[in-house]
Amino acid sequence: MRRNNLDIYSDILNISAHGVKKTQIVYGANLNFNIAKKHIDALMERGFIEENAKFYFTTERGKHFMEDYRQLKSMAVEVNLI
Repeated sequence: MRRNNLDIYSDILNISAHGVKKTQIVYGANLNFNIAKKHIDALMERGFIEENAKFYFTTERGKHFMEDYRQLKSMAVEVNLI
């Protein structure tokens, strides 16, 4: 099954929880550098991730998003939507 943007965002936020470099995001989320940059930029614009000395960290807002997304996905599985 193909991942959607929300799944990719969740993967990146999960990987970045304790601070990682872009290379770790690329390999951990199974993306190429161009696609990873697009998603990282989108997450930064929304305040879900921040960069500090070439390390990317999930913000509190990003952590709240991850929790909300996990709950929504869990509910969708329970009612057989996905």
